[in-house]
Amino acid sequence: MTAPRTPAPVRKVFGRLSLPERTFIADALRTETVGGVLLLLAAIAALIWANVPALADSYETVGHFHLGPAALGLDLSVEHWAADGLLAIFFFVAGIELKRELVAGDLKDPKAAVLPVVAALCGMAVPALVYTLTNVTGGGAMDGWAVPTATDIAFALAVLAVIGTSLPSALRAFLLTLAVVDDLFAIIIIAIFFTDRISFAALGGAVVGLGVFWLLLRKGVRGWYVYVPLALVIWGLMYNSGVHATIAGVAMGLMLRCTRHEDEQHSPGEHIEHLVRPLSAGLAVPVFALFSAGVVISGGALGAVFTQPETLGVVLGLVVGKTIGIFGGTWLTARFTRASLSDDLEWADVFAVATLAGIGFTVSLLIGELAFAGDATLTDEIKAAVLLGSLIAAILATVLLKIRNAKYRRMVEAEERDEDADGIPDIYEQDEPEYHLRMAAIHERKAVEHRRIAEEKIAARHALAEVTGRAGEEDHRRA
Repeated sequence: MTAPRTPAPVRKVFGRLSLPERTFIADALRTETVGGVLLLLAAIAALIWANVPALADSYETVGHFHLGPAALGLDLSVEHWAADGLLAIFFFVAGIELKRELVAGDLKDPKAAVLPVVAALCGMAVPALVYTLTNVTGGGAMDGWAVPTATDIAFALAVLAVIGTSLPSALRAFLLTLAVVDDLFAIIIIAIFFTDRISFAALGGAVVGLGVFWLLLRKGVRGWYVYVPLALVIWGLMYNSGVHATIAGVAMGLMLRCTRHEDEQHSPGEHIEHLVRPLSAGLAVPVFALFSAGVVISGGALGAVFTQPETLGVVLGLVVGKTIGIFGGTWLTARFTRASLSDDLEWADVFAVATLAGIGFTVSLLIGELAFAGDATLTDEIKAAVLLGSLIAAILATVLLKIRNAKYRRMVEAEERDEDADGIPDIYEQDEPEYHLRMAAIHERKAVEHRRIAEEKIAARHALAEVTGRAGEEDHRRA
């Protein structure tokens, strides 16, 4: 008789992360959250600086101030340095994140990678489609189709920090992975669609520099004094080639080794990311925001956002397109891969996170500047649309997440509970006999202590009763 076939276990969507992955995600998001708050403050400072009459002129003066060696083609404005120079650091970190996800993180497993990749792709395709439809029907310019495709993980985490809610680690990891894949495709879009001239000599030099960078890494050469000057040369050549200079950052990030050898506690990629991420989140991105988010805001300008097809397409793309794209991509992936949602979550939670992903700030502003580089007025209007769309998405996400915040808090507490105080959350030790033996010993010690306290209380109660009884007898005799 043939033995009955055991059904394959149903894969859970947004299930529990592995402990190393959870630790990495927690460390990365902690830095991004601090950087996100700085980014939020920088954006507010930029809006104040650009809209206070006494300061507005100085904002333009500082942003357009030029510096750099003209002989090398690098006599750039401060605003330009922030967009092309500092953001290269941001994309360098994004490249390392993507490499780590591909070789050591969730994207290493094709089955696990399908969900965030499909969700990210749908989360970029649908906003682009929404923008396109809006501008086709309204007779607007199609140049800005890529503006609403980006998600800003730092800004999203800043919103979570400000509203005081905390997502379970699985949802946070999903949001981070979404943003990593999003950044990759954003840089591909920039490279393909926003390169109008190419200097093959400079591009060839950049490729040779990248080859040297890769070779030095493979030979195990160490020392920042080798790589930093080389990285600057590669960046300068990439900029002069006509390809957006941030491509150099992504390329170098992808070259770093992100797998650990037996004698290593951290891979070179993880070590460098740990060093550079604070510089990216705490300096590069906030400074870029300071010189990109300063658009003049007025009642008429805000009203025009909803009347022009270009700006309306950006707002609808971020608020509607992102939500529908990410939620729809996630649901369809789960549906056709026969995966089920984690028992602790509901599809409403996925919808809320999809809404939060509609916060497209840093890369959206960058693409907006590239898409409408020849029209300063429309560029500012697109920036205002990005700010307004991100604000609407943040408000909607806040409402949706607050409804579920009590449940999230209980889930996070359960994830972080460590009753045996061994530094490892208890949920990762439930299947280990040693954990239960430790807990049994802890409870036995507590039981002994409670029995001792109980005996002391009983003895004290008896002593009090005897004293009270004697006092009563003496009073009776006197009477």
